[in-house]
Amino acid sequence: MPQARNTTREFSRAFREQNSEKHAITHLPAGGCTLPVPTIPTAVRGQWNRQQKNRWKELWQSPQATQWDDSVSGTVALLVTYESQLLSGSGAAWIAQECRYASDALGLTPKAMNALGWRISTPKEDHQ
Repeated sequence: MPQARNTTREFSRAFREQNSEKHAITHLPAGGCTLPVPTIPTAVRGQWNRQQKNRWKELWQSPQATQWDDSVSGTVALLVTYESQLLSGSGAAWIAQECRYASDALGLTPKAMNALGWRISTPKEDHQ
């Protein structure tokens, strides 16, 4: 029978796994991001309809947006564009795949949130 792992030894793999940064949890506010919503990129500003503009605002006010900076605005814009194409029925399989990649990159799916160590706090936890 193999020996049990000694998690108290500093150089034990078990010790490192339990105490590594990848297991740290970042609590995101359930109320979402209260920072100003960035300006829609000029490349799509005149092309988007009201629903797309609302989706842009909704994404930037999400709990995940508290972890973003302006460098992800292109990815957010692509996601809005891909989603609208898919929902209108004009999207192809590759657009669905890119939409999934963008959602994961932004931490919008449960799997991505878990991989990033993000957890949405309950409103009760936000006030503590």
